[in-house]
Amino acid sequence: QIQLVESGGGLVQAGGSLRLSCAASERTVGNYGMGWFRQAPGKEREFVAVVSRTGRTTYYADSVLGRFTISRDNAQNTLYLQMNSLKVEDTAVYYCAIELQLSLSTRGADYDYWGPGTQVTVSS
Repeated sequence: QIQLVESGGGLVQAGGSLRLSCAASERTVGNYGMGWFRQAPGKEREFVAVVSRTGRTTYYADSVLGRFTISRDNAQNTLYLQMNSLKVEDTAVYYCAIELQLSLSTRGADYDYWGPGTQVTVSS
């Protein structure tokens, strides 16, 4: 059972930056795609970004393209999400997840392991 734990969330003003981290319990996560999702109050969970197992291929939701950067350090079993130019509408609980099928899916239902989430709040 792979365990994931997110960190780095917090309160930031609009226009600011945060870096989220997701630590995995096993080195084998380097074999799988990993993604970030978020869920705002009263809204459905939505895709944010995904990265291939090597880190060379990435995809982003249109709403974060150009502002967020997903990356991974397989030697440290860690996934990152650098968030710049944050907007109030980025406020949500952010989750990292692992996809065993390596399809770089944007659908949450395709992911197999999830972290408990970290709160990001952007104030105006």
